[in-house]
Amino acid sequence: MTMRPIRIIGDPVLRTGCEPVTTFDAELRALVTDLMDTLLGAPGRAGVAAPQIGVSAQVFAYDADGHRGHLINPTLKLSDELQDDEEGCLSIPGLYFPTVRALHATARGVDQHGEPLTIAGSGFLARALQHETDHLGGRLYVDTLRSDTRRRALREIRAGRFDSPSRRS
Repeated sequence: MTMRPIRIIGDPVLRTGCEPVTTFDAELRALVTDLMDTLLGAPGRAGVAAPQIGVSAQVFAYDADGHRGHLINPTLKLSDELQDDEEGCLSIPGLYFPTVRALHATARGVDQHGEPLTIAGSGFLARALQHETDHLGGRLYVDTLRSDTRRRALREIRAGRFDSPSRRS
């Protein structure tokens, strides 16, 4: 089992759009395994995207609402119906803010062998699919926040009020 360290906000890989995966080989399968090990190696995780472990590739692993797997080169189709709930991120540990997302999401992509995959979900699964796909475009959930909530989040991040590994003893 290989649990990789999670990159924290401020790391440039989190703000850089990822390249699509074009080679489906042992290296990709090892990345998917590392993502799953990192996701499942600690309680309470709903997803881990490749940039969060320092890899600029359009790949993420998810475990939400009883659905577990991975998706490569995802595209999303979102409903017009919205949900507003607390959201957090492993790359901004300990901070949670109300975040508006589509209530329903359908993600299409491929698996580690290049076979087509479709994952559709509502509620928490839809939120996780959107959150992880955002990572692949170099976006963090705080980028979706608006007005006072966004200002508060950015203020707390600038002040280092998140549970950064460098602040732990």
